[in-house]
Amino acid sequence: MHVMDNAPESAGRGLIPIASYARTSEDFRKRDAHGVNNQHRINERSAREQGCVIVATYTDNGRGASKSGSERPGFDQLLSDLKRGAVYDGKPLRGVVAVADDRLYRRAEDFARFIEALTCQPGRVHVDQNGIRDPYSKEGLLKAVLSLEVATAETEIRGQRVRNWHWSRAVDGVPHSGPRPFGWQEDRIALHPVEAELVRKAVEDRIAGKPVRAIAIEWCGLGVRGTRGGVPNPQTVTQVMTAPRVCGYRANRGALLLDPDTGLPVLGQWQAIVTPEQWQAVCTTFAAGSLYMHRGSGAPRLTGRKAGPRYLASAFLRCGAEFGPGGICNHRMGGCKRSNSKKSPYVYLCSGGGTRGCGRCAISGPLVDDAIEKLLFPEGGEGPVRLPESIRERWMSGAMDFDERRKVIASVFKCFVIRPGVKGNRPWDYSRVTPVWKWADRVPVHAA
Repeated sequence: MHVMDNAPESAGRGLIPIASYARTSEDFRKRDAHGVNNQHRINERSAREQGCVIVATYTDNGRGASKSGSERPGFDQLLSDLKRGAVYDGKPLRGVVAVADDRLYRRAEDFARFIEALTCQPGRVHVDQNGIRDPYSKEGLLKAVLSLEVATAETEIRGQRVRNWHWSRAVDGVPHSGPRPFGWQEDRIALHPVEAELVRKAVEDRIAGKPVRAIAIEWCGLGVRGTRGGVPNPQTVTQVMTAPRVCGYRANRGALLLDPDTGLPVLGQWQAIVTPEQWQAVCTTFAAGSLYMHRGSGAPRLTGRKAGPRYLASAFLRCGAEFGPGGICNHRMGGCKRSNSKKSPYVYLCSGGGTRGCGRCAISGPLVDDAIEKLLFPEGGEGPVRLPESIRERWMSGAMDFDERRKVIASVFKCFVIRPGVKGNRPWDYSRVTPVWKWADRVPVHAA
């Protein structure tokens, strides 16, 4: 978010203070944010024509809005500020402007969140290139619903078009798009002389009974790196060995493609590393859920369930490092095991990079978990929230399981903002963990 410096003076002249929102799904060509910058420029013109002034800008560059779970920190911050009726420094906020509705929402859930935040106070406006819309009227709401239906239909048509394109390429035996697969040259057809031999030997060793972990360690000792720079581990080595492409077979969305005339697997245009018999033999040495066909790109999980969080504060943390002009990163921080530290066997870190986050903030896992516990159960029982004594006793005694602890956290906090640390061997600083309470304007107090 960026706050406009000239907003107070303009708002004082009777102009309606509104927010400008811009979003693009991709920014991989020029990587200069020209798309969102152009949208903000158009929004300024629309606001000026309708007697409004932009007091803050919110941006989600290179972020889609079609899939469930898509992270859009700019959109989330916009909704939060709309509910408060002000930006973070107190400037009033009475509406929003965007070049089109599909920049704001493409899913019914996001539409409902937006309308709720926008209309939670009277007198709000929704501005686009065609003028001011009344979000409270039946006509204004109907227009918003119609735009949602159009966006949903467009998303489905686009998705089907992409699926058809991938399927047609697969039927023709064309190599997979995306990053270069390990074992092949950049053309994805000719074998890489070093990597292909590593894969061939790994398949033979695995069939002979060698543990996949030993193969991964051997690759690490040789200095092998993945095509995107990653260090080999048992899971990635398993994926490489069990991918149908190693024997020349073509797959699409987790299934082998079969020739409708012969019933035999479709052969790709690339050179094979091992024989189909060797590929089938190595696949039988792994559990079904480990195979590429269940874990590879586009393939559904064997159980149809996503893996749950492994660390207490996972999904609750947001990066508080500076990022962009005058803003903070606000990217979600995830947990990561760190085996070389007894004091901090795991850490939470900003997993972003480029347009998705700074990727520079990390903090000790035990520090965060202890800080959350101190916020939930402060010494002396004095704090913004007083939980029932029964919850405190079960938490402290260890009788409360992992999932229930996370539910307790979710009932009290919206998230935690993690302030970057200072270099050097310094003591743990609990103040780096800043809570964002649920219902910050009216934090409930429960009787013990």
